[in-house]
Amino acid sequence: MDAEYISRSEHAEFCKRVDAEDERQNKRLELLEENTKQINSLTTSVEKLAQSIQLMCKEQEQQGARLESLESRDGEMWKQVTGYVLTTVIGLAIGFFFKQFGF
Repeated sequence: MDAEYISRSEHAEFCKRVDAEDERQNKRLELLEENTKQINSLTTSVEKLAQSIQLMCKEQEQQGARLESLESRDGEMWKQVTGYVLTTVIGLAIGFFFKQFGF
């Protein structure tokens, strides 16, 4: 058996390198865990924002429908008033015509 042994100092150096690598890996894991927490928080915020926008969109559609009905009601009322005025003017003209010609 031809075995190669390493010295204690080489073993100590190797252990230091392994420990340093473990520390680096642990720090990387901590950073990844923190990033994962931030991503989860961001995802939750985006979900809440999407729900809020969806509710606002529905409310805006309802307000648009109400506004349209209000605008059309004013338009209908204006047409009705215009019709009454036109009918009155025509009635006055016919009355004047009949009065002038004695009918």
